[in-house]
Amino acid sequence: MNDITIATHNGTFHADDVFSVAALKYIYPSFKLIRTRDMELISKADVVIDVGGEHNPETGRFDHHQRGGAGARENGIPFSSFGLIWQKYGLEICQGSQETANAIDSGLVSTIDAIDCGHVEGVAKGISLSQTISMFNPTWQEESNFDACFDEAVEFASRILTRFIAAANGGINAKAIVAKAIENAADPRVIVLEQYTPWKKTVHALSDKALYMVYPSHSGQWIVQTVPVEPGSFEDRKSLPKPWAGLSDKEFQDETGLEDAVFCHNGLFIAGAKSFASAMKMAAMALEA
Repeated sequence: MNDITIATHNGTFHADDVFSVAALKYIYPSFKLIRTRDMELISKADVVIDVGGEHNPETGRFDHHQRGGAGARENGIPFSSFGLIWQKYGLEICQGSQETANAIDSGLVSTIDAIDCGHVEGVAKGISLSQTISMFNPTWQEESNFDACFDEAVEFASRILTRFIAAANGGINAKAIVAKAIENAADPRVIVLEQYTPWKKTVHALSDKALYMVYPSHSGQWIVQTVPVEPGSFEDRKSLPKPWAGLSDKEFQDETGLEDAVFCHNGLFIAGAKSFASAMKMAAMALEA
């Protein structure tokens, strides 16, 4: 592995070449990185990213600047160097999980590709991860040590990629847990999770009857949370009772008759109690309201 040489272009860098190198750190824990546009040096490298005018994964060439580009996804988003690297190595980086690799592509890689290739229709406005990476470049007022800045950007991108993979794995593992909870629910309108697990996508995919989720919070309380009409919506399938809005502690306890009731959000989408039994009683009250 120590003999591997990876080449990318020198000068100003972008998210696609930075994340490409970050991804390759999963494949090659140790390698020599050269940043150059010298074609003689590029021709001798084992892996070439974002430079060289060639896309051939079999020979380790991952550029997309040549005439005709390097292809596009079914949704029309072209591949930048990061997308090409992910096509080749994403499955291996995700330890054989195609579902995880696909999630990283849709949630991270394709957005970076779209921005790099100017395919920005539908891409959220504001400060993007691609812009954040670009800010690692030295400004015109700073010493132009692009290589050192590139190394800093790669370290940052490596941490981001690691967290994206962890989040994707967590989401995939959560699906089975939530699906089982839906299947085992005594009342299909109230779904109980033994620990907090991301649930919204799975609940919307598998249950049109679920109204409330009950689960323990990190603070030790038991939570009753409404199910929105669709993921991301602020409208609930069934809100918590209006008299509960904004109450906490004794006022909430008096209203519910539960000694360990803690709070209800003014928006009537979440409430908490100290015990599981009380949380279930709150859910039952909400169903009848």
